[in-house]
Amino acid sequence: METLQHNITARKELEGLGVYKPGKPIEEVQRELGLNRIIKLASNENPLGYSLVAKDAIMSEMEKLAFYPEGTAPVLAEKLAEQLEVSPEQIIIGNGSDELLRLLTRSYIRSGDEAIMADVTFPRYETNVKIEGGNPIMVPLLDGVHDLEGMLAAITDQTRMIFVCNPNNPTGTIVGKMELKSFINQVPDHILLVIDEAYFEYVTEDDYLNTVPLVQSHPNLIVLRTFSKIYGLAALRIGYGVMHPDFVKELMKVKEPFNTNRMAQAAAAASLEDSNFIEKCKRENDEGRQYISTEIEKMGLSCFPSQGNFVMVKLNQSGDAVFQALLHKGIIVRSGSVLGLPETIRVSVGTKEENEAFIQAFREVVE
Repeated sequence: METLQHNITARKELEGLGVYKPGKPIEEVQRELGLNRIIKLASNENPLGYSLVAKDAIMSEMEKLAFYPEGTAPVLAEKLAEQLEVSPEQIIIGNGSDELLRLLTRSYIRSGDEAIMADVTFPRYETNVKIEGGNPIMVPLLDGVHDLEGMLAAITDQTRMIFVCNPNNPTGTIVGKMELKSFINQVPDHILLVIDEAYFEYVTEDDYLNTVPLVQSHPNLIVLRTFSKIYGLAALRIGYGVMHPDFVKELMKVKEPFNTNRMAQAAAAASLEDSNFIEKCKRENDEGRQYISTEIEKMGLSCFPSQGNFVMVKLNQSGDAVFQALLHKGIIVRSGSVLGLPETIRVSVGTKEENEAFIQAFREVVE
């Protein structure tokens, strides 16, 4: 096909922005390498799948495919409100928590505004801030953990928003309960503080702060969570935010009218009722996380102390090289070079068999 020339340019804010690179899909690796057995441990997905009650809910909702979904997902919002002990007016449902991040920056970041975040953390914070003409202010991690004191020191008259990912992606680390509570108390009221808790259900450490109750006393606090991780609904794209009702009203103005589909709403609402499945996922993830960390240490290497469903391994060599070597053995992980820590890999916790296969392949690669 002939390529035609044009004089139309994109907004200047898009200059220099890269395209988000997710973990390699299984199908792509099969096409490229001709391997029959592929284990994907790259995207922090739930290896146990999703609750059977979610499947039943999806099948039931299939009868209504011809009808638009309810724009505010009221049934799901009511169930979440009851479980979290907040009012439904404090909850907004998004097409994944990714969409809610985008709505927040679209609504509250103006050209020249500053947004403070960790370096290294989930890259979509930086991308969304830049798209709106804002300036990301990156505060380096301390041993893989958010430097909350450094983030407070970075606040200026231009600061509009602060992001804290807890547990942090990609390191899996958490900030202590008292440290985070003190930080929340010290952030000025006119600055939006966004706590991204995509992995909070996997946390087993006691020193972890449940931030949702603090939304009542801190109107500038916003908590984001998702059904993509422990609930296993990543393909359906559904997440939620807990915040002051005034923020919900503003975000509703820029949200797409039918942003979450019927199946996603029904599956998420049903999943909230299956606590046994969630407990099983949490238990098996903890066992897998400990197994991977212990085996890595036996090889003379180390990991960041993760509380997520993934482990970031410090390699002392190129993460890209180890990623490629594992890929040829049928194991997909993430190279730290695309995550901001080039001499690492991030491996998602899989099933017992998948974790053992990873360790065997990884041992062969590094030794």
